[in-house]
Amino acid sequence: MKLRPLEELYTKLVPKADAAAGVLPPPDRRREIGHFNVFNVADLMLDYRNRPPMTFDRRAFYKISLIRGRSRIEYANQGLEAAGNNLWFASHRVPYRWLPHDQAQAGYFCVFTEEFLRPANGGLVLHELPVFQPSGCPVVALTDEEYAAIEVIFKKMVQEIASSYAYKYDLLRAYLLELIHRGQQLQPAPARAPTHSAGARLAALFADLLERQFPLEAPQQQLRLRTATDYAGHLAVHVNHLNRVLKETTGCTTTALIGGRVAQEAKLLLKQTNWTTSEIASSLGFADVAHFCNFFKRQTGLVPGAFRE
Repeated sequence: MKLRPLEELYTKLVPKADAAAGVLPPPDRRREIGHFNVFNVADLMLDYRNRPPMTFDRRAFYKISLIRGRSRIEYANQGLEAAGNNLWFASHRVPYRWLPHDQAQAGYFCVFTEEFLRPANGGLVLHELPVFQPSGCPVVALTDEEYAAIEVIFKKMVQEIASSYAYKYDLLRAYLLELIHRGQQLQPAPARAPTHSAGARLAALFADLLERQFPLEAPQQQLRLRTATDYAGHLAVHVNHLNRVLKETTGCTTTALIGGRVAQEAKLLLKQTNWTTSEIASSLGFADVAHFCNFFKRQTGLVPGAFRE
């Protein structure tokens, strides 16, 4: 599943004349300074009926959306029927799409790269935040008061990006950090309560290492790490110690966590690609299709063919 580049976003959202006039800096400059932009949802809904549905894919940028209306949000292997006010955090690590049910949509969204925040994030690592975790809670329902408070941040972004202030991007970074932290505050309590014990650090390292094995983008690609022993060796700890720490911090064994993430990837590949079951089984590290089918049925209650249908 290939990353959708920033250029593709602009060909869909911005008139060609504007894009040609330099909406996007050159690729080498973007790698240096990053990229940020903000959009009004209502403006994009003007040609709602003529716009093709958003594709389910990963994008090469982060995205934060404040949305009001009836829509469907799909991310990873989950789907959510959204109504009312929602704040949605999307990253380049998870495929997603937004499907509005009608034209009555309001709100804003901003897109940015990790490089854009690097000068001002004070050690903040975006992909480690709960709001950007594949297994986290990326969609947060908002009260009217919470919606109004976050809308103020977006309105400041819209006003500032159109200004001629020489340091406007420094100010926009501050607004973006405020938005991220506001989202963190609205997360469920367990996600907001970080712990800094050695066990928690090891669990976080394992979670990051596990997630970095995905996505699989071609049938020829193979999982580098497949077993609990593989992960323990890569983290330079004994497998029994890793298993004990993960059991204490997550309630699950190392094998169960690996199996759950492999099953999630298998679901995505079955639904979103035309790979054969044999190709999926091989990429995910199974010796043969029979072993993969047995594993998938234990995880989901269905054989791969029935799930794909």
